[in-house]
Amino acid sequence: MPRKSTLIDMTAMCDVAFLLLTFFMLATKFKPDEPVAVVTPSSINTQLLPDADVILLTVDKDGRVFFSMDGQPKRRQLIEDLNTNFKLGLDEKDIRNFMIGSSVGTDFKNLKQVLNLTADQRKHGNVEKGIPMDSTNNELAIWIEYARAAQGNNNKLKYCIKADNETPYPVIKRVLDTFKEKKIQKLNLVTNLEAKPAGSAAALYEEQNQDKAH
Repeated sequence: MPRKSTLIDMTAMCDVAFLLLTFFMLATKFKPDEPVAVVTPSSINTQLLPDADVILLTVDKDGRVFFSMDGQPKRRQLIEDLNTNFKLGLDEKDIRNFMIGSSVGTDFKNLKQVLNLTADQRKHGNVEKGIPMDSTNNELAIWIEYARAAQGNNNKLKYCIKADNETPYPVIKRVLDTFKEKKIQKLNLVTNLEAKPAGSAAALYEEQNQDKAH
């Protein structure tokens, strides 16, 4: 008997695909904009900033320091520990805003107020004066210490500093000194990628590799 090709009804599969697409479009919440923008210096380093296991300090041109860490469960652990030990008075809404929010750059006293602001208010309101890190009140050291504790025994953890090209050097030195006080020696500086200078060792090495490839 002659064979006939099998007919597969794809209607149900198409319906499921569009339902999933609609669900993700409606349910996805994008990460809010950072409250501060920086113009990083350029370098020829091609190593990319990792997406996970990162503690990031952002320093703007005015010397304000902002703290950020990836991973919502770890962020929750961090803010709950700070709230308990330093009596910050944060409620569940404040904790959730920190979990899903961007970096923070204020002292503990004003943290609750900052967490209740919208991303636009934080970006244009200039309410965040930076995390204190002077000798009498180094709250940056506390953020780093509690962030490490929230990360647990994470051997992949990286410490990154993203500073503006116009940031005063004494501010950067104080940040580095804070890491040194916490016995953290290995740091990563975030920069923009630029072309290798003509005639430099890096440029010559790249040219030699290209010649070998051809």
